[in-house]
Amino acid sequence: MVYVTRGLVETLLRMAREAEPNDVTISLAVTEAAELPETDLEPEIPVFTDFYLPSAGSSVNAVFGMDLGTPAGQTQGRFVSHPDGYMGVSKLDDLHEVIFVAVPPWETDSFGAFDRSGRPVDVEILDVEPPEESLA
Repeated sequence: MVYVTRGLVETLLRMAREAEPNDVTISLAVTEAAELPETDLEPEIPVFTDFYLPSAGSSVNAVFGMDLGTPAGQTQGRFVSHPDGYMGVSKLDDLHEVIFVAVPPWETDSFGAFDRSGRPVDVEILDVEPPEESLA
């Protein structure tokens, strides 16, 4: 079972809808359940709460081949959209520990998760807000 916040799911679906007919690949990060308000989960359970914009750091990546938009080792998952309607992990997807996939019509019913081997994983969408982060 993987856990994800409703706000993150809605944001990812919106980004996929806006990018169509192109696909989207986005790195995702987790927050431990202990840091989230009002959950009945064990404190150490990871909940997907945040994403890193795919275009952040792209100019450095284009010149030097380094991805500075995503902090190293800080993303436990990946979101990919499949505008062609394939609900699964394809050979072209960037694999991660957990791969979330969405297909048209870009609704929660067309959103799922898979492990890096392509096996489906149960998803629970939580109605919680992640803690606000400070830039200080």
